[in-house]
Amino acid sequence: MTNAQHPPSIAIIGGGISGLAAAHQFLELLPHAQLSLFEASNRLGGVLETIERDGFLIERSADNFLSAPPAALELCRRLGIENELVRTDESRRQAFVVRNGRLVPIPEGFYLMSPRKLLPILRSPLLSLRGKLRLLAEPFISRGAIALRQLDPPPDESVASFVRRRFGREVFEKFVQPLIAGIYTADPEKLSMAATMPQFVEFERTYSSLLLATLRPTHGDKSASGARYGLFLAPKHGLQSLVMKLASQLPQNAIHLNTRVVRAERQTTKWQLTFNPQSEIRNPQSVFDAIIVAVPAPAAAKLLESAYSEIAAELARIEYAGCAVVSLGFHRGQIGHALNGFGFVVPQTENRKIIAGSFASLKYPGRAQGDDVLVRVFIGGALQPELLDVPDADFRQIAIEELTQLLQITGEPLITDTARWPGSMPQYHVGHLARVGRIEQLVAGVPTLALAGNAYRGVGIPQCIASGEAAARQIASAFVDRV
Repeated sequence: MTNAQHPPSIAIIGGGISGLAAAHQFLELLPHAQLSLFEASNRLGGVLETIERDGFLIERSADNFLSAPPAALELCRRLGIENELVRTDESRRQAFVVRNGRLVPIPEGFYLMSPRKLLPILRSPLLSLRGKLRLLAEPFISRGAIALRQLDPPPDESVASFVRRRFGREVFEKFVQPLIAGIYTADPEKLSMAATMPQFVEFERTYSSLLLATLRPTHGDKSASGARYGLFLAPKHGLQSLVMKLASQLPQNAIHLNTRVVRAERQTTKWQLTFNPQSEIRNPQSVFDAIIVAVPAPAAAKLLESAYSEIAAELARIEYAGCAVVSLGFHRGQIGHALNGFGFVVPQTENRKIIAGSFASLKYPGRAQGDDVLVRVFIGGALQPELLDVPDADFRQIAIEELTQLLQITGEPLITDTARWPGSMPQYHVGHLARVGRIEQLVAGVPTLALAGNAYRGVGIPQCIASGEAAARQIASAFVDRV
Protein backbone atom coordinates (compact mmCIF):
# COMPACT_ATOMS: atom_id res chain seq x y z
CA MET A 1 0.00 0.00 0.00
CA THR A 2 1.37 3.43 -0.87
CA ASN A 3 1.81 6.40 1.40
CA ALA A 4 2.09 9.60 -0.63
CA GLN A 5 2.22 11.75 2.51
CA HIS A 6 5.67 10.42 3.36
CA PRO A 7 7.64 10.00 0.12
CA PRO A 8 11.24 8.86 0.54
CA SER A 9 14.03 11.44 0.60
CA ILE A 10 17.04 10.51 -1.52
CA ALA A 11 20.45 12.17 -1.77
CA ILE A 12 22.59 11.65 -4.85
CA ILE A 13 26.19 12.65 -4.24
CA GLY A 14 27.94 13.56 -7.49
CA GLY A 15 26.62 15.38 -10.55
CA GLY A 16 28.50 13.55 -13.28
CA ILE A 17 26.74 11.46 -15.91
CA SER A 18 26.31 8.55 -13.46
CA GLY A 19 24.66 10.70 -10.78
CA LEU A 20 22.43 12.44 -13.33
CA ALA A 21 21.36 9.12 -14.84
CA ALA A 22 20.59 7.84 -11.36
CA ALA A 23 18.50 10.92 -10.56
CA HIS A 24 16.56 10.68 -13.82
CA GLN A 25 15.88 6.97 -13.43
CA PHE A 26 14.83 7.36 -9.81
CA LEU A 27 12.24 10.00 -10.65
CA GLU A 28 10.99 7.84 -13.52
CA LEU A 29 10.37 5.08 -10.98
CA LEU A 30 9.21 7.20 -8.03
CA PRO A 31 8.19 10.61 -9.42
CA HIS A 32 7.00 11.95 -6.05
CA ALA A 33 10.19 11.18 -4.18
CA GLN A 34 12.11 14.03 -2.57
CA LEU A 35 15.40 14.04 -4.43
CA SER A 36 18.51 16.16 -3.84
CA LEU A 37 21.62 16.04 -6.03
CA PHE A 38 24.82 17.49 -4.59
CA GLU A 39 27.74 18.47 -6.86
CA ALA A 40 30.97 19.85 -5.42
CA SER A 41 31.92 21.89 -8.51
CA ASN A 42 30.13 24.76 -10.20
CA ARG A 43 28.81 22.68 -13.11
CA LEU A 44 27.18 19.34 -13.86
CA GLY A 45 28.61 16.61 -16.07
CA GLY A 46 31.86 15.69 -14.35
CA VAL A 47 34.52 15.28 -17.02
CA LEU A 48 31.93 15.71 -19.77
CA GLU A 49 32.23 19.30 -20.90
CA THR A 50 31.58 21.00 -24.24
CA ILE A 51 32.62 24.55 -25.09
CA GLU A 52 32.21 26.69 -28.21
CA ARG A 53 34.97 29.05 -29.30
CA ASP A 54 35.59 30.92 -32.54
CA GLY A 55 33.52 28.54 -34.62
CA PHE A 56 34.86 25.35 -33.00
CA LEU A 57 32.79 22.95 -30.87
CA ILE A 58 35.26 21.46 -28.41
CA GLU A 59 34.75 18.39 -26.25
CA ARG A 60 37.11 18.63 -23.30
CA SER A 61 37.11 14.88 -22.56
CA ALA A 62 35.02 12.12 -24.19
CA ASP A 63 33.45 13.12 -27.51
CA ASN A 64 31.16 10.16 -28.18
CA PHE A 65 29.62 6.98 -26.83
CA LEU A 66 28.98 3.51 -28.19
CA SER A 67 25.53 2.28 -29.10
CA ALA A 68 26.41 -1.07 -27.52
CA PRO A 69 25.97 -1.60 -24.64
CA PRO A 70 22.73 0.27 -25.24
CA ALA A 71 22.22 2.27 -22.01
CA ALA A 72 23.27 5.66 -23.45
CA LEU A 73 21.27 5.26 -26.67
CA GLU A 74 18.20 4.09 -24.76
CA LEU A 75 18.48 7.07 -22.41
CA CYS A 76 18.63 9.44 -25.40
CA ARG A 77 15.47 7.79 -26.72
CA ARG A 78 13.65 8.29 -23.42
CA LEU A 79 14.80 11.91 -23.34
CA GLY A 80 13.52 12.47 -26.87
CA ILE A 81 16.90 13.43 -28.33
CA GLU A 82 17.75 10.35 -30.39
CA ASN A 83 17.20 12.39 -33.56
CA GLU A 84 19.99 14.75 -32.45
CA LEU A 85 22.62 11.99 -32.51
CA VAL A 86 25.14 11.87 -35.34
CA ARG A 87 27.34 9.03 -36.55
CA THR A 88 30.91 8.99 -37.75
CA ASP A 89 31.74 9.69 -41.40
CA GLU A 90 31.74 6.28 -43.11
CA SER A 91 34.36 7.36 -45.65
CA ARG A 92 37.01 7.91 -42.98
CA ARG A 93 36.54 4.93 -40.66
CA GLN A 94 40.14 4.01 -40.09
CA ALA A 95 42.83 4.90 -37.58
CA PHE A 96 46.62 5.14 -37.61
CA VAL A 97 49.47 4.07 -35.38
CA VAL A 98 52.73 5.99 -35.19
CA ARG A 99 55.76 4.09 -36.45
CA ASN A 100 59.14 5.77 -36.74
CA GLY A 101 57.50 9.18 -36.70
CA ARG A 102 54.95 8.42 -39.43
CA LEU A 103 51.24 7.60 -39.34
CA VAL A 104 50.69 4.07 -40.62
CA PRO A 105 47.12 2.75 -41.07
CA ILE A 106 46.01 0.11 -38.60
CA PRO A 107 45.17 -2.90 -40.79
CA GLU A 108 41.55 -3.12 -41.86
CA GLY A 109 39.52 -5.31 -39.53
CA PHE A 110 41.94 -5.11 -36.59
CA TYR A 111 40.14 -4.22 -33.36
CA LEU A 112 42.11 -4.25 -30.07
CA MET A 113 43.48 -7.79 -30.22
CA SER A 114 41.20 -9.35 -32.78
CA PRO A 115 42.58 -9.47 -36.34
CA ARG A 116 39.31 -10.20 -38.13
CA LYS A 117 40.97 -10.15 -41.54
CA LEU A 118 44.36 -11.80 -42.08
CA LEU A 119 45.46 -10.39 -45.43
CA PRO A 120 45.53 -6.69 -44.39
CA ILE A 121 47.62 -7.42 -41.31
CA LEU A 122 50.00 -9.64 -43.27
CA ARG A 123 50.51 -6.78 -45.74
CA SER A 124 51.00 -4.16 -43.02
CA PRO A 125 54.48 -2.69 -42.48
CA LEU A 126 53.73 -2.41 -38.77
CA LEU A 127 54.89 -5.98 -38.10
CA SER A 128 58.11 -7.64 -39.13
CA LEU A 129 58.05 -11.02 -40.87
CA ARG A 130 58.85 -12.62 -37.54
CA GLY A 131 55.97 -10.75 -35.89
CA LYS A 132 53.55 -11.89 -38.60
CA LEU A 133 54.65 -15.51 -38.30
CA ARG A 134 54.20 -15.31 -34.54
CA LEU A 135 50.66 -13.98 -35.02
CA LEU A 136 49.84 -16.82 -37.43
CA ALA A 137 51.11 -19.30 -34.86
CA GLU A 138 48.51 -18.17 -32.31
CA PRO A 139 46.10 -21.09 -32.89
CA PHE A 140 48.90 -23.46 -31.89
CA ILE A 141 49.62 -21.70 -28.59
CA SER A 142 47.95 -23.69 -25.85
CA ARG A 143 47.10 -22.73 -22.31
CA GLY A 144 45.38 -25.94 -21.43
CA ALA A 145 41.94 -25.20 -22.85
CA ILE A 146 40.34 -28.19 -21.14
CA ALA A 147 41.61 -27.04 -17.75
CA LEU A 148 40.44 -23.46 -18.47
CA ARG A 149 36.92 -24.64 -19.26
CA GLN A 150 36.72 -26.21 -15.81
CA LEU A 151 37.58 -22.95 -14.02
CA ASP A 152 34.76 -20.48 -13.45
CA PRO A 153 35.79 -17.73 -13.52
CA PRO A 154 39.14 -18.34 -15.23
CA PRO A 155 42.20 -16.87 -13.50
CA ASP A 156 42.80 -13.16 -14.13
CA GLU A 157 45.96 -11.88 -15.80
CA SER A 158 47.25 -8.62 -17.18
CA VAL A 159 46.54 -7.46 -20.72
CA ALA A 160 50.26 -7.38 -21.46
CA SER A 161 50.77 -10.95 -20.28
CA PHE A 162 47.74 -12.23 -22.16
CA VAL A 163 48.62 -10.58 -25.50
CA ARG A 164 52.29 -11.52 -25.42
CA ARG A 165 51.32 -15.09 -24.60
CA ARG A 166 48.77 -15.33 -27.39
CA PHE A 167 50.28 -13.15 -30.15
CA GLY A 168 53.85 -12.27 -29.19
CA ARG A 169 55.73 -9.11 -28.29
CA GLU A 170 55.28 -7.20 -31.56
CA VAL A 171 51.49 -7.35 -31.68
CA PHE A 172 51.43 -6.15 -28.10
CA GLU A 173 53.87 -3.24 -28.63
CA LYS A 174 52.65 -2.07 -32.05
CA PHE A 175 48.89 -2.56 -31.73
CA VAL A 176 47.46 -3.43 -28.35
CA GLN A 177 49.50 -1.24 -25.99
CA PRO A 178 48.78 2.05 -27.82
CA LEU A 179 45.11 1.19 -28.35
CA ILE A 180 44.71 0.32 -24.67
CA ALA A 181 46.47 3.53 -23.65
CA GLY A 182 44.06 5.49 -25.82
CA ILE A 183 41.00 3.90 -24.21
CA TYR A 184 42.00 3.38 -20.57
CA THR A 185 45.04 5.69 -20.11
CA ALA A 186 46.40 2.59 -18.38
CA ASP A 187 49.51 0.48 -17.92
CA PRO A 188 48.72 -2.82 -19.69
CA GLU A 189 51.24 -4.60 -17.46
CA LYS A 190 48.72 -4.06 -14.62
CA LEU A 191 45.42 -3.81 -16.49
CA SER A 192 43.05 -6.73 -15.93
CA MET A 193 41.91 -8.78 -18.91
CA ALA A 194 38.85 -10.03 -17.05
CA ALA A 195 37.73 -6.50 -16.14
CA THR A 196 38.39 -4.80 -19.49
CA MET A 197 38.18 -7.39 -22.28
CA PRO A 198 36.39 -10.46 -20.96
CA GLN A 199 35.24 -11.43 -24.46
CA PHE A 200 38.79 -12.35 -25.44
CA VAL A 201 39.26 -14.38 -22.27
CA GLU A 202 36.09 -16.24 -23.20
CA PHE A 203 37.31 -16.74 -26.78
CA GLU A 204 40.44 -18.44 -25.50
CA ARG A 205 38.45 -20.52 -23.09
CA THR A 206 35.87 -21.59 -25.68
CA TYR A 207 37.89 -21.88 -28.89
CA SER A 208 41.47 -22.23 -27.56
CA SER A 209 42.42 -19.52 -30.09
CA LEU A 210 41.54 -15.85 -30.46
CA LEU A 211 42.46 -15.88 -34.14
CA LEU A 212 40.08 -18.72 -34.95
CA ALA A 213 37.34 -17.17 -32.82
CA THR A 214 37.53 -13.66 -34.29
CA LEU A 215 37.74 -14.88 -37.89
CA ARG A 216 34.35 -16.55 -37.45
CA PRO A 217 31.63 -14.71 -39.43
CA THR A 218 29.44 -14.26 -36.33
CA HIS A 219 31.88 -11.97 -34.52
CA GLY A 220 30.90 -8.55 -35.81
CA ASP A 221 32.11 -5.73 -38.07
CA LYS A 222 35.27 -6.71 -39.91
CA SER A 223 35.84 -3.46 -41.78
CA ALA A 224 36.76 -0.67 -39.35
CA SER A 225 40.31 -0.48 -38.07
CA GLY A 226 41.37 0.28 -34.53
CA ALA A 227 37.86 0.84 -33.15
CA ARG A 228 34.23 -0.05 -33.81
CA TYR A 229 33.51 3.29 -35.48
CA GLY A 230 30.17 2.10 -36.82
CA LEU A 231 28.87 2.02 -33.25
CA PHE A 232 30.05 5.53 -32.32
CA LEU A 233 27.42 8.20 -31.65
CA ALA A 234 27.57 11.80 -30.48
CA PRO A 235 24.97 14.50 -29.81
CA LYS A 236 24.99 17.08 -32.59
CA HIS A 237 25.70 19.89 -30.12
CA GLY A 238 28.13 17.95 -27.93
CA LEU A 239 27.84 15.77 -24.86
CA GLN A 240 27.10 18.81 -22.71
CA SER A 241 23.68 18.87 -24.38
CA LEU A 242 22.96 15.40 -22.96
CA VAL A 243 24.04 16.62 -19.53
CA MET A 244 21.79 19.68 -19.73
CA LYS A 245 18.86 17.67 -21.03
CA LEU A 246 19.12 15.34 -18.05
CA ALA A 247 19.39 18.29 -15.66
CA SER A 248 16.29 19.90 -17.20
CA GLN A 249 14.25 16.83 -16.27
CA LEU A 250 14.99 17.24 -12.55
CA PRO A 251 13.12 19.58 -10.21
CA GLN A 252 14.89 22.93 -10.20
CA ASN A 253 15.36 22.92 -6.43
CA ALA A 254 16.84 19.41 -6.50
CA ILE A 255 20.26 20.42 -7.87
CA HIS A 256 22.84 21.92 -5.52
CA LEU A 257 26.09 23.05 -7.16
CA ASN A 258 29.21 24.13 -5.25
CA THR A 259 28.09 21.79 -2.48
CA ARG A 260 30.63 19.26 -1.27
CA VAL A 261 29.48 16.38 0.92
CA VAL A 262 32.39 15.38 3.13
CA ARG A 263 30.78 12.70 5.31
CA ALA A 264 27.84 10.32 5.23
CA GLU A 265 26.88 8.69 8.53
CA ARG A 266 24.11 6.33 9.58
CA GLN A 267 21.72 7.48 12.29
CA THR A 268 19.39 4.56 13.09
CA THR A 269 17.39 4.24 9.83
CA LYS A 270 18.51 7.56 8.30
CA TRP A 271 21.61 9.02 6.65
CA GLN A 272 23.16 12.20 8.01
CA LEU A 273 25.24 14.20 5.52
CA THR A 274 27.91 16.71 6.50
CA PHE A 275 28.77 19.49 4.06
CA ASN A 276 32.01 21.37 3.65
CA PRO A 277 31.67 24.75 5.44
CA GLN A 278 32.58 26.52 2.18
CA SER A 279 29.65 24.92 0.34
CA GLU A 280 27.10 27.35 -1.05
CA ILE A 281 23.98 25.41 -0.10
CA ARG A 282 21.58 27.37 2.07
CA ASN A 283 19.30 25.81 4.67
CA PRO A 284 20.39 22.36 3.55
CA GLN A 285 18.43 19.22 4.17
CA SER A 286 21.01 16.93 5.69
CA VAL A 287 19.01 13.85 6.71
CA PHE A 288 17.86 11.36 4.06
CA ASP A 289 16.26 7.95 3.84
CA ALA A 290 18.83 6.69 1.31
CA ILE A 291 21.88 7.83 -0.61
CA ILE A 292 23.46 7.08 -3.98
CA VAL A 293 27.20 7.79 -4.02
CA ALA A 294 28.29 8.65 -7.56
CA VAL A 295 31.75 10.12 -7.04
CA PRO A 296 35.20 8.60 -7.76
CA ALA A 297 36.17 5.71 -5.51
CA PRO A 298 38.70 7.65 -3.36
CA ALA A 299 36.10 10.32 -2.60
CA ALA A 300 33.47 7.66 -1.93
CA ALA A 301 35.87 5.98 0.50
CA LYS A 302 36.27 9.19 2.50
CA LEU A 303 32.52 9.78 2.58
CA LEU A 304 31.77 6.31 3.94
CA GLU A 305 34.80 5.85 6.17
CA SER A 306 33.01 6.45 9.46
CA ALA A 307 29.81 4.61 8.52
CA TYR A 308 31.21 1.55 6.74
CA SER A 309 34.95 1.25 7.12
CA GLU A 310 35.18 -2.11 5.32
CA ILE A 311 33.48 -0.74 2.19
CA ALA A 312 35.63 2.38 2.38
CA ALA A 313 38.82 0.34 2.62
CA GLU A 314 38.00 -1.59 -0.56
CA LEU A 315 37.07 1.60 -2.41
CA ALA A 316 40.32 3.29 -1.37
CA ARG A 317 42.33 0.52 -3.05
CA ILE A 318 41.03 1.37 -6.53
CA GLU A 319 43.81 3.37 -8.19
CA TYR A 320 43.34 6.23 -10.65
CA ALA A 321 45.27 7.90 -13.46
CA GLY A 322 44.68 11.16 -15.29
CA CYS A 323 45.33 12.86 -18.59
CA ALA A 324 45.17 16.22 -20.29
CA VAL A 325 43.30 16.98 -23.51
CA VAL A 326 44.69 19.72 -25.74
CA SER A 327 42.39 20.86 -28.55
CA LEU A 328 43.85 22.82 -31.47
CA GLY A 329 42.16 24.42 -34.46
CA PHE A 330 43.87 24.84 -37.84
CA HIS A 331 43.09 25.88 -41.37
CA ARG A 332 43.07 22.77 -43.55
CA GLY A 333 45.86 24.27 -45.67
CA GLN A 334 48.18 24.25 -42.65
CA ILE A 335 48.10 20.44 -42.47
CA GLY A 336 50.12 18.40 -44.92
CA HIS A 337 48.70 15.02 -43.92
CA ALA A 338 45.73 13.67 -45.88
CA LEU A 339 43.71 13.21 -42.66
CA ASN A 340 42.08 10.19 -44.24
CA GLY A 341 41.02 8.71 -40.91
CA PHE A 342 39.78 9.63 -37.46
CA GLY A 343 43.03 9.78 -35.51
CA PHE A 344 46.08 7.95 -34.32
CA VAL A 345 47.59 6.18 -31.31
CA VAL A 346 51.20 6.30 -30.19
CA PRO A 347 53.08 3.19 -28.99
CA GLN A 348 55.20 3.63 -25.89
CA THR A 349 58.18 2.42 -27.92
CA GLU A 350 58.02 5.65 -29.97
CA ASN A 351 59.11 7.62 -26.86
CA ARG A 352 56.75 10.51 -27.50
CA LYS A 353 54.96 12.76 -25.03
CA ILE A 354 51.47 12.14 -26.35
CA ILE A 355 49.20 9.10 -26.07
CA ALA A 356 46.97 9.70 -29.07
CA GLY A 357 45.42 12.26 -31.39
CA SER A 358 41.89 12.61 -32.71
CA PHE A 359 40.69 14.44 -35.83
CA ALA A 360 37.57 15.60 -34.03
CA SER A 361 35.96 17.67 -36.79
CA LEU A 362 36.39 14.83 -39.30
CA LYS A 363 34.66 12.31 -37.06
CA TYR A 364 31.52 14.36 -36.53
CA PRO A 365 29.92 17.30 -38.34
CA GLY A 366 29.63 20.71 -36.75
CA ARG A 367 32.93 20.64 -34.81
CA ALA A 368 34.59 23.21 -37.10
CA GLN A 369 33.49 25.65 -39.79
CA GLY A 370 34.39 25.69 -43.47
CA ASP A 371 37.83 24.22 -44.14
CA ASP A 372 38.97 24.47 -40.54
CA VAL A 373 40.04 21.32 -38.68
CA LEU A 374 39.86 20.53 -34.96
CA VAL A 375 42.48 18.13 -33.61
CA ARG A 376 42.58 16.82 -30.05
CA VAL A 377 45.77 15.52 -28.40
CA PHE A 378 45.95 13.37 -25.27
CA ILE A 379 48.85 13.66 -22.83
CA GLY A 380 49.73 11.82 -19.61
CA GLY A 381 48.07 8.57 -18.56
CA ALA A 382 49.39 5.89 -16.26
CA LEU A 383 52.64 5.52 -18.22
CA GLN A 384 53.58 9.23 -18.14
CA PRO A 385 51.96 10.63 -14.97
CA GLU A 386 54.67 13.25 -14.51
CA LEU A 387 53.44 15.14 -17.59
CA LEU A 388 50.23 16.10 -15.79
CA ASP A 389 52.24 18.43 -13.57
CA VAL A 390 53.45 20.72 -16.37
CA PRO A 391 51.86 24.17 -16.92
CA ASP A 392 49.14 24.62 -19.54
CA ALA A 393 51.57 26.51 -21.78
CA ASP A 394 53.81 23.43 -21.84
CA PHE A 395 50.87 21.20 -22.78
CA ARG A 396 50.19 23.50 -25.70
CA GLN A 397 53.82 23.42 -26.80
CA ILE A 398 54.02 19.62 -26.53
CA ALA A 399 50.87 19.23 -28.63
CA ILE A 400 52.05 21.67 -31.31
CA GLU A 401 55.51 20.11 -31.58
CA GLU A 402 54.16 16.57 -31.85
CA LEU A 403 51.47 17.45 -34.38
CA THR A 404 53.90 19.50 -36.46
CA GLN A 405 56.05 16.41 -36.93
CA LEU A 406 53.28 13.86 -37.37
CA LEU A 407 50.82 15.86 -39.50
CA GLN A 408 53.27 18.17 -41.32
CA ILE A 409 51.70 21.30 -39.86
CA THR A 410 52.89 24.82 -40.68
CA GLY A 411 52.15 27.95 -38.70
CA GLU A 412 50.45 28.47 -35.37
CA PRO A 413 47.04 27.06 -34.41
CA LEU A 414 43.98 29.28 -34.69
CA ILE A 415 42.88 28.33 -31.19
CA THR A 416 44.03 26.09 -28.36
CA ASP A 417 42.21 24.77 -25.33
CA THR A 418 43.65 22.66 -22.52
CA ALA A 419 41.61 20.51 -20.15
CA ARG A 420 43.41 18.80 -17.30
CA TRP A 421 41.76 15.75 -15.70
CA PRO A 422 43.94 14.43 -12.85
CA GLY A 423 42.77 11.27 -11.11
CA SER A 424 39.77 10.89 -13.42
CA MET A 425 40.29 7.39 -14.83
CA PRO A 426 40.00 4.32 -12.58
CA GLN A 427 42.62 1.68 -13.22
CA TYR A 428 41.14 -1.79 -13.53
CA HIS A 429 44.20 -3.64 -12.31
CA VAL A 430 44.44 -7.43 -12.09
CA GLY A 431 42.00 -8.54 -9.40
CA HIS A 432 39.63 -5.61 -10.00
CA LEU A 433 36.53 -7.73 -10.53
CA ALA A 434 37.16 -9.64 -7.31
CA ARG A 435 37.42 -6.34 -5.44
CA VAL A 436 34.22 -5.02 -7.05
CA GLY A 437 32.50 -8.26 -6.11
CA ARG A 438 33.48 -7.77 -2.48
CA ILE A 439 32.28 -4.15 -2.57
CA GLU A 440 28.95 -5.17 -4.09
CA GLN A 441 28.48 -7.91 -1.50
CA LEU A 442 29.12 -5.48 1.35
CA VAL A 443 26.84 -2.80 -0.14
CA ALA A 444 24.08 -5.38 -0.62
CA GLY A 445 23.86 -5.55 3.16
CA VAL A 446 22.89 -1.86 3.26
CA PRO A 447 19.58 -1.49 1.36
CA THR A 448 19.62 2.31 1.58
CA LEU A 449 23.10 2.70 0.05
CA ALA A 450 24.09 2.37 -3.61
CA LEU A 451 27.28 3.14 -5.52
CA ALA A 452 27.52 4.32 -9.12
CA GLY A 453 30.21 5.48 -11.52
CA ASN A 454 33.09 4.37 -13.70
CA ALA A 455 35.07 2.80 -10.85
CA TYR A 456 33.30 -0.53 -10.98
CA ARG A 457 32.18 -2.28 -14.16
CA GLY A 458 33.03 -0.07 -17.11
CA VAL A 459 34.56 3.33 -17.87
CA GLY A 460 32.50 4.28 -20.93
CA ILE A 461 29.50 6.59 -20.94
CA PRO A 462 27.00 3.73 -21.51
CA GLN A 463 28.47 1.81 -18.57
CA CYS A 464 28.32 4.91 -16.36
CA ILE A 465 24.68 5.49 -17.28
CA ALA A 466 23.84 1.83 -16.67
CA SER A 467 25.61 2.02 -13.29
CA GLY A 468 23.60 5.08 -12.24
CA GLU A 469 20.31 3.58 -13.39
CA ALA A 470 21.02 0.29 -11.61
CA ALA A 471 21.77 2.20 -8.40
CA ALA A 472 18.45 4.05 -8.73
CA ARG A 473 16.52 0.82 -9.25
CA GLN A 474 18.23 -0.72 -6.24
CA ILE A 475 17.25 2.14 -3.96
CA ALA A 476 13.75 2.52 -5.43
CA SER A 477 13.01 -1.12 -4.74
CA ALA A 478 13.35 -0.42 -1.01
CA PHE A 479 10.65 2.26 -1.15
CA VAL A 480 7.98 0.92 -3.46
CA ASP A 481 5.41 1.15 -0.62
CA ARG A 482 6.30 4.74 0.23
CA VAL A 483 5.05 6.64 -2.81
